[in-house]
Parts: sequence; structure tokens; C-alpha cells
Amino acid sequence: MSRLPFLFIVSGMAGFVLFHAASLLSLFGWLGDGVRGPAGWFHAHLFVLGWATMLAMGAVYQLISVILQSNIYSERLGYVQYAMFTIGLAGLLYGFIRGEIYWIAAFATTGFAGILLFAWNMAVTLFRASRWDAITISAAAAVVYLVLTGLTGMAMGVNFATGLWDDMHNRLFGTHIWLGTVGWFGLLITGFSYKLLPMFYLSHHYPTPLQKVVPVLWNAGTIAGAASFLLGGSSWSLLSALLLVAAAVVVYNAHIVQIQKHRFKRSPGSGIQWSVYGNYTLGAAVIAMLAYALWKPQVLYQTKSVTLAVWVYLAGWVSFTILCYLTKIVPFLWWTWKYGSQAGKPGTPVMSDLLSDKKVSAGLAAVAVSGLLPLAGLLSDSHPIVAAGGAAHSIFSIAYMLLIGRVFSR
Repeated sequence: MSRLPFLFIVSGMAGFVLFHAASLLSLFGWLGDGVRGPAGWFHAHLFVLGWATMLAMGAVYQLISVILQSNIYSERLGYVQYAMFTIGLAGLLYGFIRGEIYWIAAFATTGFAGILLFAWNMAVTLFRASRWDAITISAAAAVVYLVLTGLTGMAMGVNFATGLWDDMHNRLFGTHIWLGTVGWFGLLITGFSYKLLPMFYLSHHYPTPLQKVVPVLWNAGTIAGAASFLLGGSSWSLLSALLLVAAAVVVYNAHIVQIQKHRFKRSPGSGIQWSVYGNYTLGAAVIAMLAYALWKPQVLYQTKSVTLAVWVYLAGWVSFTILCYLTKIVPFLWWTWKYGSQAGKPGTPVMSDLLSDKKVSAGLAAVAVSGLLPLAGLLSDSHPIVAAGGAAHSIFSIAYMLLIGRVFSR
């Protein structure tokens, strides 16, 4: 078994703890003050790249082999990519702290080179396998959006350093966020869930047509939203993109219901059950946001609205879903690595012995509930609530990650 996924996953877990430790020290002041500044850039990129993307890359390296039943194109290239991405990220974060534009530019380029290597490794792996379905198409599209996210980020860096494209800075900023959040994370999570959820529920003979509908709607929404931001479209063009994404989320949830109806396992485990709750919550939130935007289209471009939407989507769904899936991914990787050769022998623990399901349920409940508090603070424009709620959320999040990390000591 390759060590490559371990590197990314452990690094991502460390990035998660670092993000919440830094947020705890600042009492989430960066969130209340907005993300358009060095402190906001530092925290946003630590969360998106150091935690979510780092861990997502590790999961892709592990799961794509399971899905395709073949090895990745080049494991050695994966190690080179890890080194470049990690070095680039570390230098980028340091540059944000120091406010050094040229330092930021140099290491952003290094990190982007790591993303390109990842994209190349995945592209060759997928095209060699030539197995195209809802899972692999979603994964391929997600990687394309990751590259485009990096390109728009680099373009913003050139703008800061040279003053070029000043009139496009806000357009690039919106496109950058949209491609990274909706495109990269959205398609990656939904795509891999088509494989993971039936596996954990032991679902068989469930209908699959909706799996083909979701990527079409999600890609259409991603492209429409990116085009709206980049071309300076009207509020109604962005609303159209939101409508497509909302439709994709609703259809995705409908497919999850289908998977549950055809299950042969009563409980897939607390982590997976909580991920389903997160999916349903995202569906309700997207519909509510869309309804409000239809009533008041002018709120779409307001800083407060963007901050609220990003918190709900990134912290409330993307990050939370990854935390839920970690309850299966980490024990599986560690058990296979340490005990796989001893399977069936007396005294060998089973995978469920590595992580308490009750503690997982309690930890995720605490993370979910505490995550609502900063949201309440943002809605009410109350910095004290953002600070207190954010502190509680960070404390519970760190405690939960330490619980997951204890698997490596079993």
C-alpha cells in the first residue's frame, strides 16, 4: 500500500488543526472583519489549501485506484507534487503574514506547479483507464476547475504586483472563489459519494440515472457562475447559475434517498449518517438563499452575503463532509497499513476497534452545532458572537481531529 495518501491526509489534518488554532488565537476576528486582507487571505488559504485541498488530494490518490482498479500513473510524480504543493503553500502563507508581494508570487507559482502536476497525474491515470461514468467525469471536471482556480489566483497575483487588469480584479476574485468552491469541491465530493455512500450503506440495485443528471447541472452552474463573474454579468445571470447549482443539490439529495432505500445495512456509521444530514442541510440552505436572492437580487454581491454563503458552503458542507468521511478513510488506511497482513489472525483488531462510533457522533454533533454560532454572529453583525461562537467551534473541531488522529496510535 502506498504511503502517498498518508502524506496528504496527515498534512491536511495538521492544516486543519493549525487553521483552528490560528482562528482561536484571533477569536475569529478575520471572519468578522472580512476576508479581503492579509489576515483573511492567510486563514482562507490555510483552510482551503492546507486543509480541504490537501486532504482531498490524498483521498483522490487513494480512491481513484479503488474506483479504477488500477494504479495511478506515477507515484513518484505524486511525491514530487506533494513537495512542490506543500513548499508553495508554506511560503504563500508566510508571504501573507509578512505582506510580501514578491514572496507571495514566488511561492504561489511553486504551489500552482504542484497543482498542475496533480492534474497531469490524474489526467493520464483517467485517460489510460478509459472508464467514463458519473464518478470519473465528476473527478476529471473537478480537477479542471482546480487548475482554473489556480490560474485565476495567479492572475490576481499578477494584478497586485504589476497593476495590470485593475478593472478586472473583482471579477477575477469572484471567479476564483466560484471555481474553487462550487467547481473543485462540489464535483469532487458528489462524484466520490456515488461510490462511497452505496459502499457504506451496502446498497445494491439502486437506480443511477440521477448520477448523470447531477454532474450536468453542477457543471452548468459552475460554468455559468464563473462566466457571470468574469464577464461582469448582471445579478440575474448569477441567479441563473445559483438556480442550476440549487437544482443539482436537490437532485443529489434525491439520489441519496434512493441509495438509502436500497440499503442492506441499517447504519453506515455515525460519520456517514452525519454526512447525509449535512447534505440535507445544504439543500435547505441553498433553496433558502436562492429564494432570498430572488427577492433581493442586489444582495448577491454584498460582502456580508458572500461571507455567509462561503461559511455555510465551505465550513458547513465541504469541511464537515470531509470530517465525516475521515471516520472511514483514516481507519481503513491505518488498518490496511498496520494490520492488513495479519487479517484473520488471533488478537488482530477489526477496523471498528480503531475509532469509537459514539465518540464520533458526539464530536460531529459538537462541531455541527458550534458551527452555527459564527453564522448567527455574521447574520446579526455581532463580533462578540462571532468571536465566542468561533472559539467554541475551533475548540470542538480540534478535539474532534485529535480523536481521529488517535487512530494512528492504535
